[in-house]
Amino acid sequence: MKIIIKKEILLENLNKVSKALSTKNLVPALSGIKFELKENGLTLTASDNDITIQTFIPKNEEMEIKETGSIIIQGKYILDIVRKIPDEKISIEVFDETKIIISTNNSEYNLNGINKRDYPNINLEENKDFIKIDASSLKKMINQTAFATSTDESRPQLTGINFKILGDELECNATDSYRLARKVLKLKEVSKESYNIVIPSKNLVEYVKIIGDDDIELHIFNNKILFKTTNLLFQSRLINGSYPNTANLLPKDSYLKIKVNINDLYNVIDRVSILTSDKEKNIVTLETNENNLIMKSSSIEIGHVEEKMLVKKENDNDIKISFSAKYMMEALKVFDGEEATINFVGEINPIIIQDEKEENLIQLVLPIRTY
Repeated sequence: MKIIIKKEILLENLNKVSKALSTKNLVPALSGIKFELKENGLTLTASDNDITIQTFIPKNEEMEIKETGSIIIQGKYILDIVRKIPDEKISIEVFDETKIIISTNNSEYNLNGINKRDYPNINLEENKDFIKIDASSLKKMINQTAFATSTDESRPQLTGINFKILGDELECNATDSYRLARKVLKLKEVSKESYNIVIPSKNLVEYVKIIGDDDIELHIFNNKILFKTTNLLFQSRLINGSYPNTANLLPKDSYLKIKVNINDLYNVIDRVSILTSDKEKNIVTLETNENNLIMKSSSIEIGHVEEKMLVKKENDNDIKISFSAKYMMEALKVFDGEEATINFVGEINPIIIQDEKEENLIQLVLPIRTY
């Protein structure tokens, strides 16, 4: 195998696949990136058994293919070398099956590679009935929901994001049992099959970092999902087990609805939460009085703070309710509009936050009892 390739092109693709590398893997070959050079271009593959990422660099004027072949190169070293080499063009040559020379006009690196036969057989199969979604919608959906997933591995389903696909709708849910983020998307086409799957949140967060603007194909199987775009494949395992029925969390009644400026409310909560003693829960209390919203927090050790802001109320009811400042701020942060509607059902009932311009997005925060 021998190739001469432009540094920027190689580095861009190495950065993408390197997100699937693992330093803790029991299979030595999986600490490396598999290079497969054919007449039509270069394929790079990396996997840690949880996710697999594959990119394809088609042959172009920036690439000279001298001799086809395959090799596995230690991920850490090839990334560092390509990143730090100042030259525009890099030559990679393999001889004696596992000896690698990486060279430029001014430098030469000799590395020991891993034989291609040692790489596990990874099946990046595609489904004839796939679902199409545009990249910007998927990115936005993940960014608006992933933060609400749990990090507690004792309930693995809650560490993932629930995708429910029925007809031409994709409903996305994330919850850690103290809050819920829900986004509903209209699909480009009606899905022939219905799906109810859970994808590890951390895998989706990594995926949206590396996608461009192309349409994405979702190929769904019993235990895995493949995201396909031009020259990029991303495969993730699915989390086994049933996802909780989050629809039961959404209250149908209303006691008080208020309209607030999202940015103003976020900043008020941020300032008031400075004096909370427990930085994990950082509980603040919200009260309404006529057209005033009063935000408070107190700590025996630190002190007390109170701040007011004007809001629009839909009726004359008033409420006093406590919640996690952190959870409320994270919920408010994902809205694009200027104004949100907050629906209170009662002092011990979930708080619902919505933006009228984006009705398909719902954020729910559970209150915290302070007595």
